[in-house]
Amino acid sequence: MRGVVGIEIEDKFDVPPDYAIPDLSRVAEVIGPKSYQLVALYYDTADLRLAARGVTLRRRRGGEDAGWHLKLPKAKGVRQEITRPLTRSTKIVPEELAELVRAYTRGAPLVPVAELDTRRSVTVLLDDGVKLVEVADDRVKGTVYGDEPKIVRWREVEAELLAPDRQAVLAKVGKRLRKAGATPSAATSKLAKLLEPTPLPKAPTEPGTAGEIVVAYLSGQVNALLAQDPRVRRAEDDAVHQMRVAARRMRSALKAFKSVVADTAQVQDELRWLGNVLGEARDLEVIRARFAKELARLEPELVHGPIQARLGTDLHEREQEAYARIKEALSGERYYTLLNALDQLVSDPKLEKAAAKPAEKKLSAIAAAGWNRVTKAYETAQAIEDPERREIAMHDVRKAAKRARYTAEALQPTLGANMGKLAKLSENVQEILGTHQDGVVAQETLAKEAESARQAGEDTFTYGVLIGIERSAAERAYAEFPRVWAETVGAVMKVL
Repeated sequence: MRGVVGIEIEDKFDVPPDYAIPDLSRVAEVIGPKSYQLVALYYDTADLRLAARGVTLRRRRGGEDAGWHLKLPKAKGVRQEITRPLTRSTKIVPEELAELVRAYTRGAPLVPVAELDTRRSVTVLLDDGVKLVEVADDRVKGTVYGDEPKIVRWREVEAELLAPDRQAVLAKVGKRLRKAGATPSAATSKLAKLLEPTPLPKAPTEPGTAGEIVVAYLSGQVNALLAQDPRVRRAEDDAVHQMRVAARRMRSALKAFKSVVADTAQVQDELRWLGNVLGEARDLEVIRARFAKELARLEPELVHGPIQARLGTDLHEREQEAYARIKEALSGERYYTLLNALDQLVSDPKLEKAAAKPAEKKLSAIAAAGWNRVTKAYETAQAIEDPERREIAMHDVRKAAKRARYTAEALQPTLGANMGKLAKLSENVQEILGTHQDGVVAQETLAKEAESARQAGEDTFTYGVLIGIERSAAERAYAEFPRVWAETVGAVMKVL
């Protein structure tokens, strides 16, 4: 399923029919041009859900990279490209590629929507035999399928970076192309130029208002979640964590900005569900890496029995089972319904009166309220006499600090450096309490694994050693917290 994955960095230019590619020999050694005939069949849902998000899925014949190509947007001018070998069928998209766009199709079938017939002339720039940039001069005939097929012809030039560390060369090429009369293209792809998909709807907010800032932030997090979906399905490094963070940030924002955007309780509940689905695999991944690191630090004579297998292989198998549950959830109606609700949230939110107020005044008050929530949670915890109950209540302080951090990070682009400082201070509280909590959870996991080992007749000495290490780390963090808290409170007073 993994196929070939690459990052595509390119600049696109619109050019007139009589455009002449300028001399690029002063930039680098030039090879070519070499000509190709490329025929690409593009797939999408009937209502062009992929095109609306800047995603392209095609089956291409001709050239040096014939096959199935899926391109996923990462940033302006940057896309992740996943390729698969060419198949005979033009009607059926390979299942592994169809799986990677489910967050966009949401169960709707993929059908051929257009064809591009391109006469391509390719020039390659090299330095000491290393390919730096490829310049493709394309004369395109595009056909849009439908009851009455539409044919469009145009010419364009693409400059694609082949050596990631040589972006300066790409910039020089772009400068020469523009000087010769090329114009940077507004279209993200040939398909976007051909189909002209309907832009995603935007919320009716006024510039400079609290509503504009909040909805823009939520929209960014929705896009972040969607961008991680294919990576999670491919089990790419850190993808589950990043998707979980996007869900948490949205949920936190909906709580913090409830005076701006209303009626989001159900969306919050579903984001909590998604976070829990993702959390199982993520937590196992983290704790497995944690135990592996601790075992590697131990002297060999302290490692008894098959503990590496139990804390490595066994936890990894559980992690893979959790990944299977994630993939099942991400292909279900509940997930699709959540994504539809998020689209609705950012395109047509229920805005309160506060949404029309100037952003700086309203959102500054929300940031201050977020930190006040942390101090109240701390005071509540400290008022509890029973040590065990007080320790449990401190977990609420950690959650409040995380929410205050996310709120401040969301507002930093609007309110400036003080929000960045508040975010960092809140993170300090979150992290030291997290260190304590992680140590407690690790002890519980080790105790369960030790009991399984004991029942299997295995030596459990090393489990005790690790539990001692975790207990010591948790106690140090707990003892350190009062100093961190006092310093943080004083610093926050200077920020708010």
